[in-house]
Amino acid sequence: MNPLFKNALQRTPQAVPPIWFMRQAGRYHKHYQGLRAQNSFEDLCKKPELAAQVALGPVAEFDFDVSILFSDILFPLEALGMGLAYTDHGPQLSFKLNPETIGNLGPVDKAVEFMGFQKEAMMATRAVLPSNKSLIGFVGGPWTLFVYAVEGSHAGSLIQSKTLINLFPKFLEKMYPLLKENIKLQFEGGAEVVMVFDTAAGEVSPLFFKEFIQPVLAKIAQDYPGKIGYYSKGTQPVFFNKEFVSLPWAGQGFDHRCYIPDSFAVQNKGFVQGNFDQSLLFLDDADFKKALDTFLAPMKEMTPAQRAGWVCGLGHGVLPKTPEKNVKLFVDTVRKELS
Repeated sequence: MNPLFKNALQRTPQAVPPIWFMRQAGRYHKHYQGLRAQNSFEDLCKKPELAAQVALGPVAEFDFDVSILFSDILFPLEALGMGLAYTDHGPQLSFKLNPETIGNLGPVDKAVEFMGFQKEAMMATRAVLPSNKSLIGFVGGPWTLFVYAVEGSHAGSLIQSKTLINLFPKFLEKMYPLLKENIKLQFEGGAEVVMVFDTAAGEVSPLFFKEFIQPVLAKIAQDYPGKIGYYSKGTQPVFFNKEFVSLPWAGQGFDHRCYIPDSFAVQNKGFVQGNFDQSLLFLDDADFKKALDTFLAPMKEMTPAQRAGWVCGLGHGVLPKTPEKNVKLFVDTVRKELS
């Protein structure tokens, strides 16, 4: 385990935070592009030795403190029989979920068996990672997976998903036990923490979040106390009530719409991850350095005790075509400015 990440999990004060980016192994990186030119995306995820090489690439080049399983949140939908193809127009399911098709979802036990490749990929990644680097896993949030199943994407106002919300409990009859076992597989493979990525959560109201999304998240957190992290895109602190914060989370990620110094009070235990605006990595050298200095200024004003738990990163994932030199400059600058 990375000592800086371990300190963040325990909220042990430290000057320099661990650094990891969501999607740090992806399309912006020449290492990934080289592997992708010779292999399909599915093979990069499902062949353990390839997934390990993709995950290792950015850690080796940019010296991130934490590596994350290279995979995709949609595979549980494929595992339940919805089909999945990665096309030039994005991922495509073989059918959309509705009251007529929900009966087509397959058995959970076979779906769990299908997901075994993630355990193998985790083991292969741990085998090639330096021992002083941490490794985390991830699954999609149940709501986000429901949205993909119903809409085929998570873009827009999610009208279909919201109007079919009465279908969500029936979807969870299959998806919840699958995710629970999927998370277990990742832990068995060597994950130190498993993140729940809820990219569609920011498209609902706080009341909708509390009524429909929070209860199943609570079950996941309680199933693996202190081992599950949560990240939701587009949400605000008002979403995270006392009941949510009191759950035994390992920590929480916040996107760039949130003010990171205030997020330590929102999530008062474990790590707080984020949250430089990933689009600003496209700035030219002088403006990028200025934007990064602006981001770091309030963190430098805090004492190590006040910012204990911080895992420095982006608001969301690294975008395609992000300049690699700015990824490197980000990592080096954070460590230099805060040491």
